[in-house]
Amino acid sequence: MTERDVTAVAQLRLAAFFEGTGRTLEEDEAALRQLLGGGAFEAAYVARIGDVLVGTCLMVRHELEPAHDLTPWLAGLVVEAGHRGRGVGIALVRAIEAHALTMGVETLHLYTWEARDFYASLGWDTVEVFSQDGETMVLMSRKLGS
Repeated sequence: MTERDVTAVAQLRLAAFFEGTGRTLEEDEAALRQLLGGGAFEAAYVARIGDVLVGTCLMVRHELEPAHDLTPWLAGLVVEAGHRGRGVGIALVRAIEAHALTMGVETLHLYTWEARDFYASLGWDTVEVFSQDGETMVLMSRKLGS
């Protein structure tokens, strides 16, 4: 992801994850810019079809504090509805996994509300099912390089 992608990525993320939460476009843009400026460990990837941004995924140090004291996290995977089912999400997950490996990460974690079967099909294991703010969440992990 580059600076030119920040607004489009923030718009995707707001629609997918933050609708009704009060989080603003400006807040998410600021968080994404902070991630971009934070060094090589954390990462933000985008998928494009031609020049159109159709998806994004992040690797971050911290996620959903204080639910679990684990790091790092695959976070924020979202693909535009019209482009789902075409392998975009799989490619983004694999890109984050590859990045994590280059950073020396042995185990990557994620939370999901609805996509447990998708991640399981990619080799992710369910670690725990729990409730966060009244929502059923699934903590999953993947040992990399195996």
